[in-house]
Amino acid sequence: MLVPVNSSRVSQADDDLHLIRLWLQGKSSHSQEAYVRDIEQFVDFVDLPLNEIKLQHFWDWADHLKQKGALPATQARKLAAIKSLFSFAHRIGYLLFNVGAAVTLPNVPEKLSERILTEEDISQILAQTDTLRNRVLLKLFYASGARVSELSCLYWRAVITRNHNRQGQITLLGKGNKTRTLVIPASVWEELMELKSEMETSEPNQPVFRSRKGGALSRQQIWRIVRSAAKSAGFDQNISPHWLRHAHASHALDHGAPVHLVKESLGHQSLTTTSKYAHARPDESSSKYINI
Repeated sequence: MLVPVNSSRVSQADDDLHLIRLWLQGKSSHSQEAYVRDIEQFVDFVDLPLNEIKLQHFWDWADHLKQKGALPATQARKLAAIKSLFSFAHRIGYLLFNVGAAVTLPNVPEKLSERILTEEDISQILAQTDTLRNRVLLKLFYASGARVSELSCLYWRAVITRNHNRQGQITLLGKGNKTRTLVIPASVWEELMELKSEMETSEPNQPVFRSRKGGALSRQQIWRIVRSAAKSAGFDQNISPHWLRHAHASHALDHGAPVHLVKESLGHQSLTTTSKYAHARPDESSSKYINI
């Protein structure tokens, strides 16, 4: 049953472009870039203003993605972005109806267990780094569980010594501009301080991980560093920095870390997300009770 819309409700967006800008507000630059690409592809496909888009256009777009060979995870991500935009548009009164609410996302096979490296794997990858900067970068990824965007924009002002120089903490700027502060293990902290002393300058507003030109390493450069080390260690998969984040969560839980602590350290919004790591590598299953 259709619910009448309150005619007194006033939209806060002037047009489609203004709406999209409002929707993107507060999202990370990386997320904004991805969302803009998805929205542009959808709008180019339907070639209609948002208020003329019907449910069938969503289904046509979904079929188009399948025909183009997009993986289920890619299909789900792109459709989720469009659904989010339409929900936002309806919520602020820009659209009378949220047609995206009726769209179901494709089922995405859970492959997290395939992307969790062992502690031995991590050691092999770390052994392949050729510079102090790269070694500290990979160790900090694993020790903190940080995202690429969080370490690429880490500055020395967010690195603070504690416990008489034997240990320290870093403050990361995460999704939604939320910050979280993490204590860094002494062994990693020592190398981080060694990197600081090796640099010609470590002013508070200087990036911790600098490129040869002096600016912060880009996400693409960081990906190449991680992938190169993994390839040198003999791994054929396209291992990304996020695999080190997965490893942090899984290994911390394996060693008895409380799930709520891992959730806070990784900056997850929900315990459900964090709990997936425990289920990805279970210690037990009912198969132990089967005679075969």
